[in-house]
Amino acid sequence: MDIKARIETALAGAVDAAVTVGNPPRLTAAIRYAMFPPGARLRPRLCLGVAGACGDDRPHLTDAASSAIEMLHCASLIHDDMPCFDDAATRRGKPTLHVAFDEPLALLAGDALIVLAFQTLASCDAQDRLPAMLRVVSEAVGMPRGIVAGQAWEGEPEPDLARYHAAKSGALFAGATMAGAAAAGHDPDHWETLGMRLGAAYQVVDDIRDVTGDAKTLGKPTGQDAALGRPNAVDELGMAGAIDRFNFLIAEGLDSMPACPGRDTLRTLILAETDRFLPKSQAVGAA
Repeated sequence: MDIKARIETALAGAVDAAVTVGNPPRLTAAIRYAMFPPGARLRPRLCLGVAGACGDDRPHLTDAASSAIEMLHCASLIHDDMPCFDDAATRRGKPTLHVAFDEPLALLAGDALIVLAFQTLASCDAQDRLPAMLRVVSEAVGMPRGIVAGQAWEGEPEPDLARYHAAKSGALFAGATMAGAAAAGHDPDHWETLGMRLGAAYQVVDDIRDVTGDAKTLGKPTGQDAALGRPNAVDELGMAGAIDRFNFLIAEGLDSMPACPGRDTLRTLILAETDRFLPKSQAVGAA
């Protein structure tokens, strides 16, 4: 099974196990709408990649970890798009969940996915590895450095760009790398820097796309940072500076990878993914 099929199979199984007969039908529909069809699935791909580099000796744990990470990501998108935050009309090329359904159901669907992420982890029979998995995933979404804190930084009068990027995007990428390592029985803390740097790099790209991108191509609104007065790497560093920052973060992340059996393969995978973050042609054109 290739990595894409593996991710979708694991996610479908976890969702199907929860939205059984008796679940409110509209909540079931909303959760499926938010989760499928897939987005890029960057975070679960990274989780599986790290686990694979570390041996992936218990694939069911890795599948649970990668599914939990993606559920939390999708939950954050639901909440991020709501009128109280971005008030976005589209996501992944279709109406956002609160537009397709309604605000109360969108709020509940996001909450349900957060809980389901931890239900999925808790269902694993792996008492030796589960505590570490739960720790890194919960830290990736909570306070003081997780995505909840990242969302809150947007409301601060003078947000710190580095802290904002670290929490808004870096934390869940770090959760992905660390959960993959923990699922494979390796020390997750050795993989934190890789995830934080990749997440921060992705946020820089997101800032660049918000300034230069096309809403139809991206499948979501652009110009949101300027409209909402949020921090943006292009505003702070300039376009060339933002691209330099992206390249620096990727290089630093790759250099931080600990020794493991599949280190070279993982490095190749990450470089291929980062080309999707910011294609060289786009970087040249933007500069």
